Amino acid sequence: MAKQISRRGVIAAAGGTAAAVSASVVAPQAAAAVSRGRSKEQLFTFDNSAVVFIDYQPEMLEAVQSMDQKLMMVNARSLARLAVKMGMPVVLSTVGVKGGVNHPTLPELRAEIPDVPEIDRNTMNAWDDDAFRQAMLKTGRRRFIMLGLWTEICLAFPVAEMQAEGLKTTFPADAVGGTSKEAHDLAVQRMIQAGSVPNMTFAQIAESGLDWSSPQGAIMTEIYTWRQAELEKLKQA
Repeated sequence: MAKQISRRGVIAAAGGTAAAVSASVVAPQAAAAVSRGRSKEQLFTFDNSAVVFIDYQPEMLEAVQSMDQKLMMVNARSLARLAVKMGMPVVLSTVGVKGGVNHPTLPELRAEIPDVPEIDRNTMNAWDDDAFRQAMLKTGRRRFIMLGLWTEICLAFPVAEMQAEGLKTTFPADAVGGTSKEAHDLAVQRMIQAGSVPNMTFAQIAESGLDWSSPQGAIMTEIYTWRQAELEKLKQA
């Protein structure tokens, strides 16, 4: 049955079928028999997900205290590079640029997604912005890999509302950051309670492609290699 997102007429795609009943309800043996090991009902992959970057701007990055900023940005860039190479839809948003309060997207991230339009907003919650929601709808996806600065505001607010409206989200906890470790950790708990799925960059890269023998396997190898080289640079700095 088609599901309607209540907010301002945004219409979602069709929901899951009875075959997608979770393994927590169906016996593991039965679930395995149905999926034959190939089910992606709980996964966020290159062909069913879009990648979203919210407020990766100099002013936001400067205040991140939950983890090493440079490491976090390597992870965010890895997922941006992955999305482009795997042909995944990407949505990019900023806040306060047109008003002269903040600067545009950080150059190092923008370089990875140069052709993606930058949607500037005034709202703290990106989901309150019409242009942002329309861009999400136009991806044609119902699963979103969500990244944002800061975790406790710019990421947690839209994630909570998207989950409430029937969309599925995941977030790589090591590619996002908060103004303190406590703020980040509490935001992670809030998003999990809303139904969002926590992940890490390394695992998300693998989850996006899943098969080393596929065309996506070569892309995963390339991204892993690039990321490792960038991490080595950080160690030597």
